[in-house]
Amino acid sequence: MKKILALALLLAPVTLFAQPSDESVVQWERIVGVITAPGTDNPVAGIKAGAGPWFARDGHARVDLSTGRASFDVEHLVLVGGNASGTPGPVTTVTGTLVCNTGTTNQEILDTVEVPLSAEGNAQFRGHFVSLPAACATPLFLIRIGASLPAAAGRWIGTGAVRTFGDRY
Repeated sequence: MKKILALALLLAPVTLFAQPSDESVVQWERIVGVITAPGTDNPVAGIKAGAGPWFARDGHARVDLSTGRASFDVEHLVLVGGNASGTPGPVTTVTGTLVCNTGTTNQEILDTVEVPLSAEGNAQFRGHFVSLPAACATPLFLIRIGASLPAAAGRWIGTGAVRTFGDRY
């Protein structure tokens, strides 16, 4: 009986203070690099992939579809192969991209402002998307090369993986 009472007391705060999840929040629990062989295109939502394979150690993204509030972090987003292997090479800025209604005639592509990508491949963003579509079905999140590298600007080099809905953090 004492064990049951102790367990109930331990679980009580979790039950009492648990908040209902907000399904307007979409999160990606990891950011992964694009795995594309050099010279091979791997488009997502009509957006071309960056040249060559990329690796990301970790990262996450979060978008509140009701307010436009957004954030992303990516750690060690680097090239895999070639002379710049283990570095971001010439890529010094990235944008986060939310793709809504993927693969439909109502597809919309929204970008964050450009943020720096460090020499170690780290970047972060906290801010808002200016406007969101009324509905955002099948959302995708991409990390794309920023305008600081005009020859490859807009190509995706990372993507959100393990998509969940509801505010879990």
